[in-house]
Amino acid sequence: MIIDRTQPEFDLETSVIVVGAGAAGLTAALAARDAGADVLLLERDQVARGSTCMSQGFVCAAGTSLQAERGIEDGADRFYDDIMARTRGQADPVLSRAVAENSGRAIDWLKDTHGIPFVMNISWAGFFGHSVNRMHGVPSKRGEELHGALMRAAEEAGVDVITGAHVDMLFADAQDRVTGVRVQRLDGSVETVGCDALVLATCGFGANEEMVKEFIPSFGSASYYRYFGHEGNEGEGIRWGQELGGALGSMDAFQGYGALAGAYGIIVNYDLVMRGGITVNTLGERFSNENLDISAQSLNVLRQPDGIGWIIFDDARRELAVDLPEFQDLTTLGAFKTAATVAELAEAIKVPADTLAETLAETRRLAAGEGTCPFGRDFTLNAPLSEGPFHAIQTTGALFHTQGGLKVDGRAQVLRGDGTTLPNLFASGGAAESISGGHCDGYLPAAGLCMAVTLGMLAGDAAARQAAA
Repeated sequence: MIIDRTQPEFDLETSVIVVGAGAAGLTAALAARDAGADVLLLERDQVARGSTCMSQGFVCAAGTSLQAERGIEDGADRFYDDIMARTRGQADPVLSRAVAENSGRAIDWLKDTHGIPFVMNISWAGFFGHSVNRMHGVPSKRGEELHGALMRAAEEAGVDVITGAHVDMLFADAQDRVTGVRVQRLDGSVETVGCDALVLATCGFGANEEMVKEFIPSFGSASYYRYFGHEGNEGEGIRWGQELGGALGSMDAFQGYGALAGAYGIIVNYDLVMRGGITVNTLGERFSNENLDISAQSLNVLRQPDGIGWIIFDDARRELAVDLPEFQDLTTLGAFKTAATVAELAEAIKVPADTLAETLAETRRLAAGEGTCPFGRDFTLNAPLSEGPFHAIQTTGALFHTQGGLKVDGRAQVLRGDGTTLPNLFASGGAAESISGGHCDGYLPAAGLCMAVTLGMLAGDAAARQAAA
């Protein structure tokens, strides 16, 4: 039982409780404080990190002041149209409209009111469904910096942040109104905390193998399935909301990534591929349009022999990535194979030399406009790969983040199956349904943190107003 219908005498009470101290929970807590509520933020880990710290810290958002400064024309309608086009109309229209209309406001509010150091990532070369550049990040291009800035802002705003506090049960009355939570502390003690409104920001369910098998069979049944996310993403918030009567949406949707250096647990910057690099399998053959879908490429790689691929690039592509944090980490670890010739490269990565030579020669012909790529990639957009030296790194496909969750309305309030709202329950980030439609090919780059900060802002503000009412 994860919902207790009894009404205990709570050890303490507050206006708004937020569960989960990732980007979604921290943003929700900031918004609730800005709306005048007393906020208690509960985090199960002793040191708050989570999925945000494992990311590159990018947030897609439309109509921001940072875009305007760069002369980028964007707005809610354009973002909404991109969401619907990418998901082939499968994304929830009410939620998509709310995200499109409020994502830019969320970035500007966090930057201007709370000092989050957002900047535009102008060097980002691929859009994968975004019709304009709406990639906002922090200077280091690391999620740790974004998370640290949000933690600082929450503390300065007066949010009470308690770590090592695992919420394992909700209390609710007969009308499904949440009245409080039970908290397990690391020392074994138990506390109960009452509240007027609750925001679930517990992320998704990627670390829950049974839920992955149930809702995402394409990944859960993969022979070489790899989850690359925080181990605490076990779907607890989703299950709590479900038991209270909340509806679920887009549960088969996920963000995959086809360029994880599995041996090191570090992503390979996809700039290498977007700007002309290729991916081959252990047979030395290309097997996909590498630049069609950065998320669905995860399954393309997993379907190859042994579930691996090799990203191959040259010195020109290497120079474009040398300043990226992950590339620097992999270089320090000696993760890249380097060879002067195709034959030497083939020997280094254990693929047939003749096949690899023909694959590389074909890409140069395609870059010259001679012929058509069987997978639909346009090689004329970039300079062809040179004839050496070459660099390569072994990758696999990984599940990064689930995109399904509790259905919410335009204020991030959790919905029942009949479309009515649960009285005082809100969800944000991975605990809520995203804007990715179904499966993995509707994911827009940086949509995960977009949902975290946008729904976080909406949920925190609405929860504070609900509590005050």
